[in-house]
Amino acid sequence: MDLSPEDAKLVTLARSSRARTKAEHGAAVRDRDGRTYVASTVNLPSVRVDALDLAVAMAVSSGATGIEAAALVGEMVPEPIVSGTAVRDVSGHGISVYLADPSGQVVRVRTT
Repeated sequence: MDLSPEDAKLVTLARSSRARTKAEHGAAVRDRDGRTYVASTVNLPSVRVDALDLAVAMAVSSGATGIEAAALVGEMVPEPIVSGTAVRDVSGHGISVYLADPSGQVVRVRTT
């Protein structure tokens, strides 16, 4: 799948976050101003936060008013549910979320 350089960057950043933390998933989002935010799944005894939701929360806490695109990297079985994520809460419908395997190969694109 051919991605724009900006979308390929999201996949690369999400992949590195996952590798660095050895988390279930890594995620990256790009806000409407072109800034990127990266997160990994947090799985502690007291809290569990999905990587994609956390990346969106980081963007919003930094003042982002919308998300242009997102990437989620990790094992895709079972496929992560992205239609109800924070991406849609912030930006509505029609936002592309690139789902990539651990090697960074995009296996499908979901939209919010």
